[in-house]
Amino acid sequence: MPSSAKTVNVGSLSVRAAPLLTDEESQELFEANLQLAGLLPIRIEITHNGGAPINLAKIKLHLHGSTGEEWQSLPIKKAIARILAANQVYAYNPTARKTFEQEFSAYELNLKAPLTKAESRRSGFVFFQSPRKEAVASPRGLVLDVQGLSQPISIPLN
Repeated sequence: MPSSAKTVNVGSLSVRAAPLLTDEESQELFEANLQLAGLLPIRIEITHNGGAPINLAKIKLHLHGSTGEEWQSLPIKKAIARILAANQVYAYNPTARKTFEQEFSAYELNLKAPLTKAESRRSGFVFFQSPRKEAVASPRGLVLDVQGLSQPISIPLN
C-alpha cells in the first residue's frame, strides 16, 4: 500500500484505499494492461482496531468520479473476461487460463469472511469497470464509498 493512500478510521475499523492509475503498475503486478480493458483496480486495506469480529459480507463498495459517473464493481470472473477480450485473447490453452484465473483471483479482497482481532488486517483489490466500458485514462476526482458498516465512509482517491 503506497504511503499516499487515504485512510478513514471509524472506531473499530480503519479503511485505506489507493487506485492503480498507471498501466505500468498493473503490468508489473498482474502482467496485463487492465486500463486498456476499462478496469481500474483499487487496492483496499481493512484494519481491525479492536472489539468483536466484523462481518465484511455486508460491505458494498461504490466508486464515482467528480462528475458523478458511476464505476461498476466487477466480480473477478467478469474482470478476467474483460481483460481477455480487450487483449483479443480468444484461443488459449485451458490450463494456462486456469492458472491465470487462480493467480489473478488471489489478489481479490475477501469480503466474505469476518475480520477478527486475531487477523487484524486484510488487503486486496476490488476491480471497477469504467462508466462507458472504455479504456481508463487519468480519471480525476474519484471517490470510494463504503456502505454496510455502522456508518458510511467516503474516501477521496485522487
